[in-house]
Amino acid sequence: MKPLEDILVIDLSQFLSAPSATLRLADLGARVIKVERPLEGDICRKLYVSNVNMNGDSSLFRAINRNKESFQADLKNEVEKQQVLKLIEKADVLVHNFRPGVIERLGFDYDTIIKINPEIVYGEISGYGKEGPWKTKPGQDLLAQSLSGLTWLNGNDGSGPTPVGLAIADILSGSHLVQGILAALIKKGKTGKGSKVSVSMLESIIDFQFESITTFYHDGGQPTTRPKSNSAHAYLGAPYGVYKTQNGYLALAMVSIPVIGELIGCEELTNYPEPASWFTKRDEIKVILANKLNTNTTEHWLSILEPADIWCANVMDWETLFNRDGFKALNMIQNVKMGDGFEYKTTRCPIKIDGEYLTSSLGSPILGEHNAKIANEFNV
Repeated sequence: MKPLEDILVIDLSQFLSAPSATLRLADLGARVIKVERPLEGDICRKLYVSNVNMNGDSSLFRAINRNKESFQADLKNEVEKQQVLKLIEKADVLVHNFRPGVIERLGFDYDTIIKINPEIVYGEISGYGKEGPWKTKPGQDLLAQSLSGLTWLNGNDGSGPTPVGLAIADILSGSHLVQGILAALIKKGKTGKGSKVSVSMLESIIDFQFESITTFYHDGGQPTTRPKSNSAHAYLGAPYGVYKTQNGYLALAMVSIPVIGELIGCEELTNYPEPASWFTKRDEIKVILANKLNTNTTEHWLSILEPADIWCANVMDWETLFNRDGFKALNMIQNVKMGDGFEYKTTRCPIKIDGEYLTSSLGSPILGEHNAKIANEFNV
């Protein structure tokens, strides 16, 4: 039995942030009914992150909406709105990510919902919170990253702001919403009372930077200075970074500079015995190290560094990773099947409980696929 079995989630959300949250709830065993507008459904169905079309919809939609049911309803149509409200009346959790003001106009705001279901856990994600001058800005991942300061932590000094190449603000806020919902469900189990859980993308991406922001407040507000080369962290000293070799790249984490110098036969590096110099002379150390590492292969350096317990790794692309035994042992890829028989590969939930993976063979739904079943079951 999965932990959230018998928990009913009504999902009014679209795009990526909140749907990633309901995906995780579904992985944990909850039943997720995704309410989609007629004809078009979730906008994410046609939001392509590449030119890959999977059974009529985007790969993004297929990836984050597996293991859910689709109920097609127009929330502006009074009859269909009442159908959805009846579903919510019987639900444990409601999730949405409408902009502030929209959910109130539709009549699904928290004050309205708790009148029909006082015990519900009501979860919402916004772009920038419900107060303040930014509350109506579009909650899009690149925009949230850009406002948050994160883009000045990536890349080399002088390269300009560098965003993370994933929808990290969306995914983090979805993860935070799940955490809040699970805490609220525990509270409900103890007190019988529901809760309203609110998360914003901007707050999530700011919290993601807690190390660097704490440092900023305690180093006199010094500007962030990234390494001039081989950057992997704006604050950490040498050798932390990624280095080109003769046939690929090598990642190095925290290690004594003289120690690595002796191991790889680079006498110049033994001239930096003081840990403070690994920060103050970070750029010159990295240049020396980069020149040395480029004289041999990644495998050669790993054969020296790994036995010495140096924190290092081959920098792999997906094709290389997927063919390695270390990846295969994780069983991270699962096959799922849609109701019409279309099958595809995707990732599984990364959580294991009592030694068991949280997998499901159910793919993402066709728009309105479960209307008749849900209408009959819930008498709506």
